[in-house]
Amino acid sequence: MTTVHLVMAREPIPAGPKVFLAGPTPDKSAPVPSWRPEALALITAQWTGPEPLTVLTPESRHGVRAERYEHQVDWETDARAAADAILFWIPRDMKRMPGMTTNVEFGLDVSTGRAVLGVPADCPNPERNRYLAYVAHRHGVPVRETLTDTVADALALVTAAAAPR
Repeated sequence: MTTVHLVMAREPIPAGPKVFLAGPTPDKSAPVPSWRPEALALITAQWTGPEPLTVLTPESRHGVRAERYEHQVDWETDARAAADAILFWIPRDMKRMPGMTTNVEFGLDVSTGRAVLGVPADCPNPERNRYLAYVAHRHGVPVRETLTDTVADALALVTAAAAPR
């Protein structure tokens, strides 16, 4: 059985197959549950590759924030660049988890061939994901409405990237 390893914000990024979990992160000022534990569980259940998979998350271990904002941004940029797949899950909620930074990151990564976009139709503000879905379609990025399907497409990208190794 293959394994899945979790690497959290600002931890060293290892070699081997990797997926980055991009999307809004809960903020202490408007606490909501993170969507990333469910994504990790789905990835662990679905991963069948021959090598261990690393899941990169911008959330901090034990909630310890970066000492400097730039350290967080630099780590996230490096982690997305190192990932074989960038899984964007955007359960848009303009009051509690707007995901404005995610919009910028998606714009930076949409043309890499490594992005998958998940935009749940039942989120509080699905109309705020229309533009991202449109841009994704223009760039051939898969667009899914469930986290399960978004994970499956991201893992397919990881598997395809590993084939030439």
